Amino acid sequence: MSEWKEYRLGDIAEIKNGKSRPKVSGNVPVYGGNGILDYCNMSNIKGETIIIGRVGAYCGSVYFENKDIWISDNALFAKSKNGFDSKYIYYILKNDNLNQYAGGSSHPLLTQGRLNELTYNIPDLPTQIAIAEILSFLDDKIELNNKINQELENLAQTLFKRWFVEFEFPNENGEPYKSSGGEMDDSELGEIPKRWNLVKVQDLEHKLQTGTRPKGGVGGIVKGVPSIGAESVKRLGFYDFSKVKFVTDEFAAKMKRGKVEGYELLIYKDGGKPGTFMPHFSMFGEGFPFDTFFINEHVFLLDFFNKQFNCFCYFYFDSVYVRPVFENNGGKAAIPGINQEDVKQLWVFNPDLEMVKLFGQFAQNSVSTILKNCKENIQLTNLRDTLLPKLISGELEVQQVLSQTT
Repeated sequence: MSEWKEYRLGDIAEIKNGKSRPKVSGNVPVYGGNGILDYCNMSNIKGETIIIGRVGAYCGSVYFENKDIWISDNALFAKSKNGFDSKYIYYILKNDNLNQYAGGSSHPLLTQGRLNELTYNIPDLPTQIAIAEILSFLDDKIELNNKINQELENLAQTLFKRWFVEFEFPNENGEPYKSSGGEMDDSELGEIPKRWNLVKVQDLEHKLQTGTRPKGGVGGIVKGVPSIGAESVKRLGFYDFSKVKFVTDEFAAKMKRGKVEGYELLIYKDGGKPGTFMPHFSMFGEGFPFDTFFINEHVFLLDFFNKQFNCFCYFYFDSVYVRPVFENNGGKAAIPGINQEDVKQLWVFNPDLEMVKLFGQFAQNSVSTILKNCKENIQLTNLRDTLLPKLISGELEVQQVLSQTT
């Protein structure tokens, strides 16, 4: 059993203010109150560092880095003192709501003096390290999944551009089609390979619909069936759980449209500043972000009843073929956004084309892995958030956790 003692934060860590960032861009991350905000050409701190949001909306947010970085004047940073583990201190601060200690109601501000006086019960160094290792293992796995997801999406986007924008897919000899003299024909999208053909969305078997929410909105409904709005249709693998909204089970049971079965293309339908429209797309499935959920009236659900072609269309819509069309049409609308006809009149590559099928198969495999990783990250995050307060309070001992996972 480890020995726990009460310490002031100022006794276990040295806290300082960041500085105004250099003007020259580079590869060194610049940290503000909301994480990385830019990159510059030099660092003002190295090694294990705890970053704390100092001012504004993200006052009290906490991050950890172990490399050369620049801490901006919107943040503070903490370095552990001898006998104390940096990663453990990061977790005790992460578990605390540091924003509650900020002064100023209209413009929250955290000071070194206030942070130095905070007190925490802390075990001996070996126990600190053991607790931090358990929590770090979960965070590292989450980070690895996120990295894999980003690499998979980047690879699919690169391949899509290579095959369907540059038309450098392998020809029958394994050579890049267009640069090897492949024949091209004019089309509604510009030049495309000879014998390729286009179809309109409206001419393909499909389902295009929005969801709905109760009259009077969903304010005050704290449980039920999740209802996803435009704020969560940002990109593949993204969902903001802090903004989840619900419809009642009774309302959901009566809904005849808008249920997400998985692998449909979701399209940000309307919203934003007058005169501009920024389209976004997403795709959910594999239990991410929920097993059962609906979209609301600000999102389109487009399903071609073919998961591979749906996945092809995720990358097709998020390309030079569709984004400019939606931006133009949506920006001209009285209320920024697109309608069903904007979607139905789009030209797409025929789903029967061999290269479309081949890419669709690759895209579905990539999307499936991404969504499964997102689902696993939910489970890992829930486990970490359950263990964190119990471990750093001493309610749960390290050996208890290890015995349950071996």
